[in-house]
Amino acid sequence: MTNKQVPSTIKDEILVEKRRQQMIKGAVILFTEKGFHKTTTREIAKASGFSIGTLYEYIRKKEDVLFLVCDSIYERVKERMEQSIDQNEKSIANLVLAIRAYFHLMDDMQGEVLVMYQEVKSLSKDAQDYVLKKEREMVAMLEKVITNSLPVTISQEQVALVANNIFVQGQMWGFRRWILQRSFTLETYTEQQIQLLLHGLKVEEKELS
Repeated sequence: MTNKQVPSTIKDEILVEKRRQQMIKGAVILFTEKGFHKTTTREIAKASGFSIGTLYEYIRKKEDVLFLVCDSIYERVKERMEQSIDQNEKSIANLVLAIRAYFHLMDDMQGEVLVMYQEVKSLSKDAQDYVLKKEREMVAMLEKVITNSLPVTISQEQVALVANNIFVQGQMWGFRRWILQRSFTLETYTEQQIQLLLHGLKVEEKELS
């Protein structure tokens, strides 16, 4: 399942994209406040700025809106990761920059990411598989950075584990914000996670230069 596979009775692709972006923006606000199941299609239509009749010209059912929301969030995360992370630079400093960029991205999008992970279980199996495939692609970006950056060789299994740790630590800033943000700023949280990672990988600070 992909964005283009969500049926629409409207043939103008530019208009479809415009209306769906309005829909996604309104739905994210509602899902954050009320959750997916307690939000009605009528509320989504109103938040999107059009009638419920117009809404159903662009989707078949409420679950389509959730899929579009999840797909949009992953596309935005992937695009920003690609813009801010150099996957081919070979230095520990580049790995540190990549982690900082990713953590700042998760801070910027913490509300959207929280909604996505809370509600993705409501998607169909095919839609869940599609969304999780996108997540694996983003983890693979981090794996490439790690492989290129480390001064020593570690197994692919270890690379995958480190990449997943970084991925989850970035999301944890939003998931656990109610407790973490009492004790840390984004900067102190990021720096401490980086230091713990470098220590675990037995990378010396002098190798950052």
